[in-house]
Amino acid sequence: MPYLLERVLRGAVVAHARAERRRLHPMVLHVGLPGGRVRSFELSPVDRLDHALRTEIIEAMAREHLARDTVPLVWLTRPPTAPDDEDLDWAAAAGSAGGELGVRLDAVVITRRSWRDPRSGVGRSWTRIRAATS
Repeated sequence: MPYLLERVLRGAVVAHARAERRRLHPMVLHVGLPGGRVRSFELSPVDRLDHALRTEIIEAMAREHLARDTVPLVWLTRPPTAPDDEDLDWAAAAGSAGGELGVRLDAVVITRRSWRDPRSGVGRSWTRIRAATS
């Protein structure tokens, strides 16, 4: 994992921990650059989205960034108790959307104390996360 990407993901964990204080909160799909322009889509637990619809959602959210010659990151913010199957479903959709758009779209899962790539299992977690001091 490149060092710069690890720093960006750590920043996304810090931002999520600061922004989401509820113990139970909805899963949210984000596409963009953490700390920059981001498009978000709140996922309802009652909605059952198939692979094609997930792919279309990610494609639509990524097009704005690609029009600016920026390849966005795809990430889910969720409570730590959310099902892992959802993570894999969205990661697969990100891969399909990237293939259709002609770019590689990486997908990660972010909780208030961790980030993880659901495809490879690579990730990092903290007991207490704090913003880095400069």
